[in-house]
Parts: sequence; C-alpha cells; structure tokens
Amino acid sequence: MTLHGAMLFVKDLERMTAFYADVLGLAVVPETRLANWVEFTSNGARFSLHAIPAEIATGIVDSPPVPREEGATKLTFRVADVATTLSRIESMGLPLLHRPWGEVEAMDPEGNVFALL
Repeated sequence: MTLHGAMLFVKDLERMTAFYADVLGLAVVPETRLANWVEFTSNGARFSLHAIPAEIATGIVDSPPVPREEGATKLTFRVADVATTLSRIESMGLPLLHRPWGEVEAMDPEGNVFALL
C-alpha cells in the first residue's frame, strides 16, 4: 500500500495555492484545476487544496491566522533547503514554531501546521 495523496480544506484558495507553489515549490497539476480545487504533484504523490464554501468558511480561519494544532493530522514536506524555506515563511509574517525537542515547524497562511525535511 502507498499513500496516493492528502488534501486540505482552505478558505482562500488562490492565496494558499500561491503559498504551496511559490514557497514550498509544489507543482500545480493544470489538468485537474477547478474553481474550487487545486492539485499539486511531487514525486508521484498528490497534495490538494479544496475551497471551503464561503457560507461555511466564515469563522473557521482566524485573521491573522493562529496555529491550528488541534487537528489530528500534520503534513511533512521535503524541500531543497529547510533553513531558507523557514526564513521565507517567517519573512511573510508567519510564526515559526520552535519545539522543545529542537524541531522547528511552520504554518501556512491559514494556520495549518506542517513540518519540513
């Protein structure tokens, strides 16, 4: 068995698409792009963003975002340079999360916490 993909529900699809493409370097799959759906590929695995309908999205994502650590899932992304990517995320005004065990995690513009390798 292999994991085929993962998906996040998001409030601002365009902003989140730009973050994952421009900051983490994921490649958008144009053939599957819809008004409420963006799929990325990386070494065969798929990562998708699905827009939350506006009438449901109100109140789900704080502005400014706060780390949403209460979820049962945390994604991990492999990037070319962890330090540079973390610096870029921090320069966007997004906090880095310094863990007691020495790891530094990050959050996306909607507060979803993730790790980098």
